[in-house]
Amino acid sequence: MDMSFSGIRQWWQNRRLNASLGKEKQPASWRRKTAYAVVGAFLLVQLGLAWYWSREPDLFWIQRGASPSTQVVGYATTHTLIRAATTLLEKPGGYLSNDIAPPGVFLDNIPSWELGVLTQVRDLARVLRNDYSRSQSQSTEDPGLATAEPSFNFTNDSWILPASESKYREGIKHLDDYLTRLQDPALTETQFFARADNLREWLAVVEKRLGSLSQRLSASVGQERVNTDLANDPSAAASTPKADSVQVKTPWLEIDDVFYEARGTSWALIHFLRAAQFDFEQVLQDKNAEVSLRQIIRELEGGLQPMGSPMILNGSAFGMFPNHSLVMASYLARANSAVINLRELLDQG
Repeated sequence: MDMSFSGIRQWWQNRRLNASLGKEKQPASWRRKTAYAVVGAFLLVQLGLAWYWSREPDLFWIQRGASPSTQVVGYATTHTLIRAATTLLEKPGGYLSNDIAPPGVFLDNIPSWELGVLTQVRDLARVLRNDYSRSQSQSTEDPGLATAEPSFNFTNDSWILPASESKYREGIKHLDDYLTRLQDPALTETQFFARADNLREWLAVVEKRLGSLSQRLSASVGQERVNTDLANDPSAAASTPKADSVQVKTPWLEIDDVFYEARGTSWALIHFLRAAQFDFEQVLQDKNAEVSLRQIIRELEGGLQPMGSPMILNGSAFGMFPNHSLVMASYLARANSAVINLRELLDQG
């Protein structure tokens, strides 16, 4: 009887012990499942944000209203420059080149696109300060533009003290001030001179940017090029001599970066060239150069066609798979050629 009662008691104690252990294990299991669910939801949100932030902004219309203040010479170019710089900061995800948190820190395509846009903003701001707003080389520069141009040249990846965005917003603020003064007929010292030589100065910078990008894109497959650094000048010299043939190839990990930098460059140039159609309308008509300008815009628009591939492919030049860099290089090379022709037209009397 004692053994029977002892056995029952032992059985009951074992059952209570197993029940208590089960209760302890159950909350641990639920905590594990909850943690997995939270991590999964976080990753899904991050992937969704990464996809949304990686979308390139659409083209916008160049504004030139019916009021006299918006038809003043220089309004279209200055206003477009402000909108392009603002889009750089206020697109989905904001400015990503200096992000230190996910998912922005893991993205590289859109930061490369931002670099292309920022480079064109810097170039146009410099020409606006040095050429468009000055009547001649001995004239005084506009004080607002003299402050705006260095603001855009601040490093593009500073996170804090100061952040890159704060410096670029400072530049936009000075451009807004210049645009306000430009629309006031009483402020005759604030000017925008739409002359053929001024437009040539900007196009010369555009020509070099497009030429550099097309070369970097073409180098995605790697090739041996003849060294033409000192061509056509028998007395020319270089600080460091090079071989007659040079092997050129864009590193594999940088191919997509160069591609999206070219996309950003094309996006910005399309807007700036459309604005030039308004502000330099009379100059282009006198030179019969409107068609040449429209051809540049058309070539750049071809480079902004929607991507049909989730990634940038780097097939061989005549292989089975496409090479997106070579296609983009073709559009930029044709645009660059059209820029050279336009500059020649503007140089003619």
